[in-house]
Amino acid sequence: MTMEEVFEKLRNLQNILSQKIVLEQEIEELPKILSTQEELLTRMKKSYIEKSQEFERSKTQEAELRELLIQAEQAREHAEKNMDVINTQREYEALDKEIRDAADREAQYRKDLQKEERLLSDLESQMEQSVSLIDQQEKELTEQRAQVEQQAAEKTQRLQELEQAERELNQDMEPEVIFKFERIIRNKMGRGIVAIKGNVCTGCHMILPAQFANEVRLGEDIVFCPYCSRILYYEESGEGEEDYFDAEDSGSLSDLDDMEEEEYDEEEEGEELVNIDYED
Repeated sequence: MTMEEVFEKLRNLQNILSQKIVLEQEIEELPKILSTQEELLTRMKKSYIEKSQEFERSKTQEAELRELLIQAEQAREHAEKNMDVINTQREYEALDKEIRDAADREAQYRKDLQKEERLLSDLESQMEQSVSLIDQQEKELTEQRAQVEQQAAEKTQRLQELEQAERELNQDMEPEVIFKFERIIRNKMGRGIVAIKGNVCTGCHMILPAQFANEVRLGEDIVFCPYCSRILYYEESGEGEEDYFDAEDSGSLSDLDDMEEEEYDEEEEGEELVNIDYED
């Protein structure tokens, strides 16, 4: 297999791997859509439970106030009846005070009872609204779950097709190159093979040594950029194009080392040039 055929395979593989990465990310994100709606439904149910508990407490308080009101009314009525049998001024004053106190308690209990009844009415209305919203949210969640499952199935099927195409392309390729190439694409936003124009890597825009550029120009081996770790192939510079250096956009050889460290948990310094010979 000639180097041109190798580069063409790598370009095709790059396209497949880029699509795979996007699909994998989309499949990973799909459950998060459901997670957000499930969290909302959980909060709504929790709020409904809290309202229900408050409603029960309010009902208990209402019953207690109603009983106290009855007792206050009975005490006032009893004192008023006793007015007919009093004999002294002292008895009159004491009984009159008892009637006023009972009437005051009666008025306060009635006021508190009316307040509690309004609260119960409000809570009941809120609970009815909560039940309606919960039913609607559960219905939407069920529909969304069905859509997510369908999308996940479609994306998974497409992913399997890409993996099959990837396996077919990888048959005649060195496993080490494929491994590094995939890691490069994942770390370099889908670009794992780029041209070198003049002495400049078009991936990181770093100026490369002339001897290194000549090695790429010969096209006898797979050569990795010592700065951004991408695979390089030579492309003639067009007329009027100038080689340039952009330090801000440039990568470093440590990018490739970092990828290896993730696999083997090692720290390495310096630069490494990987050349793999392919026989025709």
